[in-house]
Amino acid sequence: MSKHCILVGAPVETGASQAGCIMGPASYRTAGLGAMLENLGHTVCDQGDVTPRMLPLPENALSGARHPEAMIGWTAALTETAKAAATKGFAIFLGGDHCLAAGTVAGMAQHAADLDRPLFVLWLDAHPDIHSPDTTESGNLHGVPLAYFTGLPGFEPYFPKLKNPVPFENICMMGIRSVDPIEKRRLAELSIDVNDMRSIDETGILPPLHKFLAKVKAANGLLHVSFDVDFLDPAIAPAVGTTVPGGATFREAHLIMETLCDTGLVSSLDLVELNPFLDERGRTAQLMVDLTGSLMGRKVLDRPTNRF
Repeated sequence: MSKHCILVGAPVETGASQAGCIMGPASYRTAGLGAMLENLGHTVCDQGDVTPRMLPLPENALSGARHPEAMIGWTAALTETAKAAATKGFAIFLGGDHCLAAGTVAGMAQHAADLDRPLFVLWLDAHPDIHSPDTTESGNLHGVPLAYFTGLPGFEPYFPKLKNPVPFENICMMGIRSVDPIEKRRLAELSIDVNDMRSIDETGILPPLHKFLAKVKAANGLLHVSFDVDFLDPAIAPAVGTTVPGGATFREAHLIMETLCDTGLVSSLDLVELNPFLDERGRTAQLMVDLTGSLMGRKVLDRPTNRF
């Protein structure tokens, strides 16, 4: 089914410790994301890049976090932008580091609430990103978005007030393989569906995915997919500052996206943590565009031969 795709750039890199994610949105555009979507029969509206309004914080506020004022500004701007984009079509957010998901998911949750439907989140990532600003040891705020949009403490009173927290049981994590001790304890206490790479090795990628998608369908939910480049094995996707060996293979990743396409449940997408400065002739950007194509209707027999 043809969709009206809304492209929103979020060139944020202050949540990560390594510079380069600021170039992510431009890299997706250069890799032909818009043209690929149009070739699949979709219409595309590129809204350009979001520009947040930064407000100074009181002295010593969120002192353990790096650049908290930037994430707060991005969260406020992207919450508003995401909610508005969702009313117009299928929103695709071009990152930027993963801290942007605090705003994109919060905005999608508001949109879902307006429709009186629950929001579900498929979190494709090597990391759970469930720290709070007061628990992160690195201070890098790309490790906190999931804690924010589920309503965990540690963000008040500085972050935007969360109107519609996403219930823990509405979240499915896949590809997890790098977890801090604090995050491990949190995940043990919460009802998030966590599928680490060992469980995927044991059962395969489809059984937990089918189970989660059945839950989304039964609840008549909206589904937001937050796709971090480091979900993929670094052998096929080197352009990320947080590489973790043992990630999803080319075939596993395409199978996930094609399965999601078959259900028709996905309503919005994050593409995050692409660092073009670390790429090899654009291969990671092109792979992410190809994977988005699989989500949006490209079948195996339609896929062109890649240059790598």
